[in-house]
Amino acid sequence: MRDVKGFLSRKQSESGPLASDWAVLGELYEKKLVTEFDLLKKMYENFLADFEHRINMLSLMEIVLYVVKEMKEPDVAVEFLEREKEKIKNDVEAQVLCMTAIGNIKLQQGKMEETKSIVEQARAILETIDGVSSVHGRFYELCSNYHKVSWEITFSLVIITGSYNDYYRDALRFLGCVELNTMAADEKVDRALHLSLAALLGSDIYNFGELLAHPILESLKGTQHGWLIELLYAFNSGLFCDLAKFEELKRHWQQQADLNRSYKNLQQKISLLCLMEVELLVMKALSLGLVKGSIDEVEQMVHMTWVQPRVLDLNQIGHMRDRLSEWCDKVKTQVYSVEDQGPELLV
Repeated sequence: MRDVKGFLSRKQSESGPLASDWAVLGELYEKKLVTEFDLLKKMYENFLADFEHRINMLSLMEIVLYVVKEMKEPDVAVEFLEREKEKIKNDVEAQVLCMTAIGNIKLQQGKMEETKSIVEQARAILETIDGVSSVHGRFYELCSNYHKVSWEITFSLVIITGSYNDYYRDALRFLGCVELNTMAADEKVDRALHLSLAALLGSDIYNFGELLAHPILESLKGTQHGWLIELLYAFNSGLFCDLAKFEELKRHWQQQADLNRSYKNLQQKISLLCLMEVELLVMKALSLGLVKGSIDEVEQMVHMTWVQPRVLDLNQIGHMRDRLSEWCDKVKTQVYSVEDQGPELLV
């Protein structure tokens, strides 16, 4: 907790032209005539404002955010940030950070269209920045929170697909910018839960490897949502036997309203991931870009030239190693056979 009294006392004891001003502020704070926000605002207006144009714009924006946190009125905070945005418009990172702060306030107010507009504008600016900066994590957190709220609002009306896909991508990007040990346990569970649901329900998400490899899923173990990990592995394996696993876990996922209402889509999705020999599913896989090739109606053949790569787990890598080992043994056998028969063929 901040020691405001101690801070003001130290400033009063320091010699300098502002000592008397600090004394007045200290007296007003003691009498409860000014709040912490008033003090922060006065410090900003009378101290930082004098040299703000000479310091790093991103650092200035970080200071501004501390002042904004103490503002109780959202509209006042947005107005203050809009003024600051003009001052830092020549610094791309500071500009995105300011827009992110405004977007967070708009989201808390439930102003979805305004939040969406801010997110789109900030994303376009962020894409001009090379690498990953300190701003990226906070921007992707705003994006994922926006998609999550949009998802929850729309869910009460119709089944959606867009927000699942967008939430999944931006939430993973956010996790790539932060340390998990900085998150509270309940936040980890919440993010892992929503990421898992988005992966399963997203209309164009057919590769769960990145999520399965992320330690965020560990937070679901030992909770009522632990079965989601099994379900994700069943979808990701691409094995026909895991269709039975999908049905086996039905007693769990049918209790989850989002998954239960999307049963047919989930069934089609796991079938596509297994690439069952059904012409309709093959055509669907081709249209989604999961595979590339052609269908020969005359010969009743499907020619595959490319399959969307997957991130493999250790068991799948082990299986691939065994298959390669078997193939190498067969090649060696053929080589020895040719060597043995070589002299006879040359005679």
